[in-house]
Amino acid sequence: MFYHKENAKREEGKRTNINLVPNMYKYIENLSNEKFLKVTVCDDNKMIFNSIIKKLKLIENIDVLEVSHMSRKIIKDGTNQVPIEYYYTEITNNNVNKWSAIEFLINKLHIAKEDVIAIGDNVNDKEMIENAGLGVAMGNSSPDMKAIADVVVGDNNSEGVAEVIEKFVLES
Repeated sequence: MFYHKENAKREEGKRTNINLVPNMYKYIENLSNEKFLKVTVCDDNKMIFNSIIKKLKLIENIDVLEVSHMSRKIIKDGTNQVPIEYYYTEITNNNVNKWSAIEFLINKLHIAKEDVIAIGDNVNDKEMIENAGLGVAMGNSSPDMKAIADVVVGDNNSEGVAEVIEKFVLES
């Protein structure tokens, strides 16, 4: 609800398409003929969240990204800092992920796969980190993500991206 409220304050052309829906299963099922990049499903109750995921996996032509941890954030509401915690997953059309977008650019721009550096910190970055010439996991990544990466750098609060640029781009 916070993100929905904040999004509504943006200029018309800069808003994210956010829909709050009462029945996620029917909503996703009815999207099968529409193009969409991703849908994010959140709930703060693990039992309800797992039930949603179980039902969504029954829908054809979508990929349900499993995220096994709770997201914890602190948001500002005026002068107050409000902690929020929720489980989340992303739903995409089959074969839609960050790596497929990079592959499109590799082909369009005639770039060698070996020359691509992909930096990520979550399971939605898995294909990108596995397939890039250099797959980099941020220090705040899960152990699974760190295991598949070629390199692990500092976290997103410790200039991890700058570390990659300095070490692998500027030194080359």
